Amino acid sequence: MSVSNTAAGPLMLDVEGLQLTSAEAKVLERQPVGGVILFARNYADPEQLKTLTQAIHEVRPELLIAIDQEGGRVQRCREGFTRIPAMGRIGHLYENSPEQALLLARDCGWLLASELIAHGVDISFAPVLDLNREISQVIGDRSFGIDVDQVITLAKALMNGMHEAGMATTGKHFPGHGAVSADSHLTVPVDERSFEQISSQDLQPFAQLIDATSEKIQGFDKVLDALMPAHVIYNQCDDLPAGFSTFWLQQVLRQQLGFTGMIFSDDLSMEGAGVAGSYPERAQAAIEAGCDMVLVCNHPDAARDVLVWMETQQLPSVPGVVAMKAKKTVDIDTLRTDPRWLRTKQQLDLLTQ
Repeated sequence: MSVSNTAAGPLMLDVEGLQLTSAEAKVLERQPVGGVILFARNYADPEQLKTLTQAIHEVRPELLIAIDQEGGRVQRCREGFTRIPAMGRIGHLYENSPEQALLLARDCGWLLASELIAHGVDISFAPVLDLNREISQVIGDRSFGIDVDQVITLAKALMNGMHEAGMATTGKHFPGHGAVSADSHLTVPVDERSFEQISSQDLQPFAQLIDATSEKIQGFDKVLDALMPAHVIYNQCDDLPAGFSTFWLQQVLRQQLGFTGMIFSDDLSMEGAGVAGSYPERAQAAIEAGCDMVLVCNHPDAARDVLVWMETQQLPSVPGVVAMKAKKTVDIDTLRTDPRWLRTKQQLDLLTQ
């Protein structure tokens, strides 16, 4: 069965298990749905993943299928996939062997994206552009490091590799999550620094990578295709978390920095989003602030409430989704015989030991 609505809507939600149920398929048919995010519970092995993504795309080919496959602690597909190290490992390598680390970062981005695309996944929400100030446990070694130039250099290499594979990139968590100790999954972190302090430090990887021109790989015009804001309140700048803030998303990101790509909300079921009210109120606040697509994860009732609210609003489709879809396909058996894949896997295996 294929029910194409020709354009994706502004809601990304999840599914429960390893197979798409008939009830879930009916939900995906509804116009406000624009994407599906997968978690570890949706993964058993490569064949099962490919079957699941095919089932989703059979319902609506235009749906964006996303996952968090950063590496280290945040890797949803493990058995049967290459183990990706935490980006901090590549950061440490850079401090001693910068050329080797740069090559590996690019190859890592290419391998990570190629393996996902081979199984029907369009994007991984990566890379993390936060600075590792050794304050935030939720960021920690997910970051390339504390040095701004190092983070920019390695992230750009990784993103160029992702583009080579045909995958769009998503930087997170704008304008920087690394200076707060609280976990936004569990509470509402508050960063008390001034805009000048944030702008001169944590904001720089985002700002400079927004300006960075692409190598025109696979038709990508920019290095940074999408952004995800942090559920953090920067109280010297605004009373709302960045993902609900017109100051951060419109005044700073769109106007001052000139960002034209997609903006994804972080998960609206996180505690850091609770300040915005009920789930429909959270979705409305995020969209009005400037998010193009909102994520509602691990809470089917909440996703349904947001979906029903969106249908009453008749929200427009999201044209930017087309640019986020995988740009090519790859056969996994062919990939596994590629000398680049074999070499990169061997190098990554050493960093994950």
